[in-house]
Amino acid sequence: MLSKKDIIQKETNGGNDSMKSTDYITLNNHITMPRIGYGVFRMTDEKECEEAVYHAIKAGYRLIDTAAAYENEEAVGRAIKRTINEGIVTRKDLFITTKLWVTDTNYERAKEGYKNSLKRLNLDYVDLYLIHQPYNDYYGAWRALEELYAEGKVRSIGVDNFTQDRMADFLFFNKVKPAVNMIQCNTVFQREDEEKYLKEQNILLQAWSPLAAGDGRLFENELLKEIAQNHNKSVAQIVLRWLIQREIVPVVKSANPERMKENLDVFDFELKEEEMKQIKTLDTGHSCFGERTNAKQVNDFLEIALKYHV
Repeated sequence: MLSKKDIIQKETNGGNDSMKSTDYITLNNHITMPRIGYGVFRMTDEKECEEAVYHAIKAGYRLIDTAAAYENEEAVGRAIKRTINEGIVTRKDLFITTKLWVTDTNYERAKEGYKNSLKRLNLDYVDLYLIHQPYNDYYGAWRALEELYAEGKVRSIGVDNFTQDRMADFLFFNKVKPAVNMIQCNTVFQREDEEKYLKEQNILLQAWSPLAAGDGRLFENELLKEIAQNHNKSVAQIVLRWLIQREIVPVVKSANPERMKENLDVFDFELKEEEMKQIKTLDTGHSCFGERTNAKQVNDFLEIALKYHV
């Protein structure tokens, strides 16, 4: 169990930690989170995943994002253990996120889901535990997460993929406000209304797929290439900096160590106000992936989701 000091205090610039205190943002429960993270979605090859996380931590990432449904928590845990054993980081240097899958999203199964994730990760706690999808009994699951949080078994709790209408209903009937809502956010799908609402509620917007999964509309965009050239940066760095200046925490993914370092190297420049406005014009208002805005789309998703028993 975490002590109150462990829950509130996070060393942000100690030991071998290469990130500066300015590279962190404070959540609504006073926990600090790195301003950029490394994710492992679709890294199903265990050896590849372990090596990728190991090199990401060596490169300087301190936020590592996984999920029960990614089926790679054990590989992530091995990489974490290696970096700690080699003295690259301490456990307190790291901010580890994992997520509760749909099949466990109810009061009875949520705590067991958390316990199983800890076992696979080989950790005593995680820094952030998210309800992965707004389906099944997420109200009951949240009660379980509130209890885990009150008992000091997790440092912060939040949600993933909650739209504004679901979040409003969710906040109205719960005691503990989510620290984070993790949603898709990139230059193609900018989520300005969601951003505004979450800021009003003092909930951090964390971005999955910040680089639109390599969508050509992002990497081949002439405006982004021009801005990148002006700053002597890559298009990816411009997009990540754009998110960070919006106080959004992006979670990036690359198995290439050099690309990992490049994506992390976004704290030595700032975009001008005019550049921020120009990038705003690139919003299409539509997801880069399949939408879930009607019954058929949700049913199709859930039929696939329920096949996972994590």
